[in-house]
Amino acid sequence: MSTIDFSALCEQAKAYSGFEPEDAAILAQEAQRLSPYLNTVTDAFYTELQTIPEALPFLEGRIDALKTTHTAWLSKIFQGPYDADFAAYMHHVGVVHVEVKLPEKFMTSGIGLINKHLIPLLPQIYRAEPEMVGPLLKALNAATSFCLLIMLESYRGHELERFMEVTGISRVLYNNLAAAYRNSRERAA
Repeated sequence: MSTIDFSALCEQAKAYSGFEPEDAAILAQEAQRLSPYLNTVTDAFYTELQTIPEALPFLEGRIDALKTTHTAWLSKIFQGPYDADFAAYMHHVGVVHVEVKLPEKFMTSGIGLINKHLIPLLPQIYRAEPEMVGPLLKALNAATSFCLLIMLESYRGHELERFMEVTGISRVLYNNLAAAYRNSRERAA
């Protein structure tokens, strides 16, 4: 099993998602105000998932427990701090999904469904402060993308571990091959 540098993963995911300090600040500032709506988003999320036949085996008999866990996870997105511990938590969420053999596409589409049900609430919640909607939309998009990148790393790690297990390639050999490949591409460029 490999050791993950969660600080590096966190910073990389922030860079790739465009999750900036002002996004973290606005989410923390508005967390309490948005918190009452997270159950509504979770309910809509699971109602929609139940219309997807391929998702049903992962939901059967577990909806209430999943809703509780999902709402807690969703509220964590607003809490921060968005550091190595946060990245480790999000990575663990990904690992749990890998362990239950949830297809990777459900992770990606799940973020889309969350945004689908959360974003339309913002103009209602901020009716008296419409200038807040734009910065919150940016922050929510960046934060959910940031979390998704970290959670998907669990799938990449799992696939790599399975590849090494099946082929018998050691981590050292894999790392050497990957470095040689990168070096050859850099020389070719």
